[in-house]
Amino acid sequence: MLTVEKIGGTSMSQFEKVLDNILLRRGQDHGSLYGRVFVVSAYNHVTNWLLEHKKTGEKGVYSYFVENTQYSFALDALRLKLLEINQHYESLGLDLEKAEAFITLRIEQAKTMLVSLSQVLASGYVNPTDIRLAAREILASIGEAHAAWNSVNILESRGVNARFIDLCGFNDNESLTIDQRIKLEFKSIDLSKVLCVCTGYTKGTEGIMRAFDRGYSEVTFSKIAVELKADEAIIHKEYHLSSADPTIVGVENCAPVGQTNYIVADQLADIGMEAIHPKAAKPLELAGINIRIKNTFEPEHQGTLISKEYISKETRVEIVSGSTQMIAIEIHDPLMVNEVGYDARIMNFFQLYDVSYVFKSTNANSITMVVWDQDSAHKLIEVLKENFYRVTTIEAAIVCAMGTNIKGPGFLYRAAKAFYENQINIECYGQSLMQVNLQFVIKREHYNRAIIALNKALCQS
Repeated sequence: MLTVEKIGGTSMSQFEKVLDNILLRRGQDHGSLYGRVFVVSAYNHVTNWLLEHKKTGEKGVYSYFVENTQYSFALDALRLKLLEINQHYESLGLDLEKAEAFITLRIEQAKTMLVSLSQVLASGYVNPTDIRLAAREILASIGEAHAAWNSVNILESRGVNARFIDLCGFNDNESLTIDQRIKLEFKSIDLSKVLCVCTGYTKGTEGIMRAFDRGYSEVTFSKIAVELKADEAIIHKEYHLSSADPTIVGVENCAPVGQTNYIVADQLADIGMEAIHPKAAKPLELAGINIRIKNTFEPEHQGTLISKEYISKETRVEIVSGSTQMIAIEIHDPLMVNEVGYDARIMNFFQLYDVSYVFKSTNANSITMVVWDQDSAHKLIEVLKENFYRVTTIEAAIVCAMGTNIKGPGFLYRAAKAFYENQINIECYGQSLMQVNLQFVIKREHYNRAIIALNKALCQS
């Protein structure tokens, strides 16, 4: 059985657990260590230092490059941080001298590239967006290369026949697509005798971050699994894919989902609770490869299997989830009644500002759409106000009850009753004919109470 497995950054930062619970576990169970390919993310925080902090926006090296201020010094400071991370893994077998030589060379190579890009940018003859994106890709790749190289060095110190698969393309001038690079790297490897550890970043002519930005490691993972025709694709996270967020409802009030399907995984991705990036999931789904979500720190647990065919035999809600980072936009117009194509006019503006809606509800003279709270949405709202009769917005949250089989009667009643009993008003709601996702739009301040109430009413009853 061949598996392709992704290890997230939080897990990688507790590498002693990754060693015992994932990389060497088959050996402990008297199975083969081989027949597995690992795709690793950068250690926790490293990508934030390289680019910018994902949540706070705190500057990383990339921010300094965009401003053309001291990015070389920022890279030097980063190198010291990475060497400090290396110190934590000496006791696991990491050769500190070789590890320092590797990351120092990689950072110097990146510096050379960034200086060249900066000079090209200053010429004014090129599209600045393309140059900055190239710089972003170069920087992002450093974190994955650091983590993957260290992992292989530690495994080799344990007597494992491990190989570092460097997909970053720093040492070649090949003009390859992402798929071509992956195919070339694995062309002559006997996976039954080698444990491969790959960088989560892959260099390609199309630019992996152009479409996926920081979701690129899942794209690499997906493409490798499809190329190698893996029997299963496994994602190791620091938590289970659970029936509800344990930090909100309490660990004792939720459980691993166990089984679900790609349709439900898409619903999760739509509200930002990604089991896997939807554009990474689709190739796996089409190739018939199942995804398993496992908890790094509970290796004996089978986790949750996401497959194409699975539908629960019993009607049940599998997951309650949502997001607070939403804006509900309502467009009201007395002349909307029976006017064909009215919503198409609205969608033209959505397309112009590159805004996608998560939820949509209509009546005779109003259309409500829920979108992510981001700069482009705020710009869109101002334009909508200039072009339509009345536009109203509220800061909102969305709460969803999802499952592969929730077609039975009573789910809507139980959900509405739970909201009523907890004095939570439903601003609007919806469900498609497929009946895999009940969506409720509420005020943000009620989000946690809503998750707890829905979990109790639908997942624990």
